[in-house]
Amino acid sequence: MLTSFVEGLLCCLTGKSANAVVPIETSEPADGYEFVEAKPGRVLRVRHIVPERPVVEEPGGQGGSVSCKRKITVYRNGQLLIENLGEAGKQDPLQGQNGEPGSTAEVELTDCNSASPSASPPGPESGEAGGAGAGEEPGAGVKPTPDQSDQPQQTRKRRRKPKRTVVIDCERKITSCKGTHADVALFFVHGVGGSLDIWGSQLDFFSQLGYEVVAPDLAGHGSSSAPQIAAAFTFYALAEDMRVIFNRYARKRNILIGHSYGVSFCTFLAHEYPEQVHKVVMINGGGPTALEPSLCSIFNLPTCVLHCLSPCLAWSFLKAGFARQGAKEKQLLKENNAFSVSSFVLRAMMSGQYWPEGDEVYHAELTVPTLLVHGMHDKFVPVEEDQRMAEILLLAFLKIIDDGSHMVMMECPETVNTLLHEFFLWEPDVKPRPRPETAKARPETAKALSDPGRAGSDPSRPQTAIASSASNGQTQRTSESKNKKK
Repeated sequence: MLTSFVEGLLCCLTGKSANAVVPIETSEPADGYEFVEAKPGRVLRVRHIVPERPVVEEPGGQGGSVSCKRKITVYRNGQLLIENLGEAGKQDPLQGQNGEPGSTAEVELTDCNSASPSASPPGPESGEAGGAGAGEEPGAGVKPTPDQSDQPQQTRKRRRKPKRTVVIDCERKITSCKGTHADVALFFVHGVGGSLDIWGSQLDFFSQLGYEVVAPDLAGHGSSSAPQIAAAFTFYALAEDMRVIFNRYARKRNILIGHSYGVSFCTFLAHEYPEQVHKVVMINGGGPTALEPSLCSIFNLPTCVLHCLSPCLAWSFLKAGFARQGAKEKQLLKENNAFSVSSFVLRAMMSGQYWPEGDEVYHAELTVPTLLVHGMHDKFVPVEEDQRMAEILLLAFLKIIDDGSHMVMMECPETVNTLLHEFFLWEPDVKPRPRPETAKARPETAKALSDPGRAGSDPSRPQTAIASSASNGQTQRTSESKNKKK
């Protein structure tokens, strides 16, 4: 710590910043590692593994189609109203787990030390629409005027004029993604201060199962190059890097796995490439709010000051990022190059988290199936934020690991690998619809199905839940305050 303080003091006195950043020297073998030039002078290290596997034919007609119909209304006061129109299939992607249809979000507490996780789904949160702006009843003893008595049916609720309305109507085909399928690729994106090495357990596990895996180092992280200007680390600059990596390695069906700040880039790619992104996994990603850097933050201090405080920042990250702070956790940080970026890169990353488009409407427009994994002891991202994300997304499943924290994929790798693998293999179980000739042969059946009292129900398809709405099919909630992601 004394050395860091002296170096920071010298850079302040001499006027030279401590942002001379070079890629980390690594002793790892070069097999599976590639260097991709996203832009001239902007080189990213990528771990790309294509395992040897037998040729398997395409799944073809397997899987199921899910109808995604919803109406999103944004009012001028910031309130959001989501109406789910028709059937959006939601089923439990993890085999053998209990999930009640109609719940707002499916939450499961998983102990990484136990063999079988225990399910604990919460009840739906209250968020019913229609209560705002209602008129008050006349008080006791107050006689209504003749004008009021002449118009008893006149409503006094003022209708709010929406600022924006978005209607989504599409059909998604969701199939099981196995490691033997050559058209499947897994993309792993880390967050601020990390590197592709934090995914070591996941990359080894899924590559051994036959999956093609791709994990890049963000600019200034790991062994990627670090430009000397702060503008190189804004959200849009990093998102364009991820676009280059995705276009280079993408297959027909792609699954994006992001951690913390990396979740925002996965959301960006899923929004930009809805046909190619098949599923998304968000690990401790936070709520569906637009990103905006904080004006009062320790990361706004000069680079030399942050360089002096780097030992304290690393210690704070260890305390907040892990449920336990023993020798094992310290070794994990050291071996996986976690939180080992320079003070200049750290300051530029935190100050460049500006993404006004990534609000609740942006996330509500996504129709891709999403698995949310949250560590119960995470001090960076409260569980309420991931619960809100599960409400906003159309097809979302929230799983909580009881013994995990912010770096849950390093603390509980076996549990995380199991949850991810079962989600990759999940596909909706949609029964075939009755043939048209059957309805013609039995007119009473056709009449029963066309009964207005049974509108919206289809006996040929299972009744499923929608993760973004309450049990009445609507959600209205004031937009949350803007947050930052680590």
